[in-house]
Amino acid sequence: MRHRVHGRRLSRDSSERKALRKNLIADLICHEKVMTTEAKARMLRPAAEKVITLAKRGLSRKEKNPASEIHARRLAAARVARFRTIKDEDGKPVDVDVVRKLFEEVAPRYMERPGGYTRLVKIGKRPGDNADMAVLMLVEDE
Repeated sequence: MRHRVHGRRLSRDSSERKALRKNLIADLICHEKVMTTEAKARMLRPAAEKVITLAKRGLSRKEKNPASEIHARRLAAARVARFRTIKDEDGKPVDVDVVRKLFEEVAPRYMERPGGYTRLVKIGKRPGDNADMAVLMLVEDE
């Protein structure tokens, strides 16, 4: 029985789970959608929403106290893998600062939204091992 057991182990030790969570959040912010197993997506969703809320609070308190934005950026950098290398339209590798993208593009988009920044869509079974797959994506502003 799983009474009062918090979190998912995902067949990993704690440091591997922490690294997986950081990398998946960074990929979600960078690409704005991630295709992964359903269990990983369910683990990722609340963590990603908390990071986006942290960025929103840091930006909203910036006028009163500029140090609060810096503090929020440091907390976000501790919870997210910092840099990602993606390919641009020409196929050249480009380094993306994930924390900068979070604070300059993603969080301002959701300033008026009280929560629910992600959508989880189940997409069926993976052919190799029959694992349940899902797509976790950032919702569009409406």
